[in-house]
Amino acid sequence: MQVSTKFKDVFAFSGPAPETINGRLAMLGFVSAVGVEIASGRDLFSQLATGGVPLFLGSAILLSVASVIPMFKGVSKESKSQEIMSSGAEMLNGRFAMLGLVALALTEYLKGGPLIS
Repeated sequence: MQVSTKFKDVFAFSGPAPETINGRLAMLGFVSAVGVEIASGRDLFSQLATGGVPLFLGSAILLSVASVIPMFKGVSKESKSQEIMSSGAEMLNGRFAMLGLVALALTEYLKGGPLIS
C-alpha cells in the first residue's frame, strides 16, 4: 500500500500525524506528571508553574519532528507494527493517556492539590 507523503495528507484531520503525535505527547506527559508527582509531591499545575512549560515545549518539538520524519518518507506505523508493540496498541494507549492527563488535571484542580500524596 502506497502512503501519501504530501503535507496536507499527513496532517489532515484523519491523517496519521495528528493522533499519533498527540497520543505520544499525552503518554509522555502523563507518565512524566505522575512520576514527578510521586517523586516530589507537586501537582501538575505547580510542575508547569516551576519550569515545566519549556521542558514540555522542547519535548513536544522533539517528539513531533521524530514522529513526522518517517511519515514524510512514506513509512506507515502499520508497516513497523509487531505482534506486541502494535500500532493499534499505541493508538489505544495514546487515547487513554489523553483521558488520563485530563482526568489528572481536573481531579487535582478540584481537590486543590496533588492526587498522589
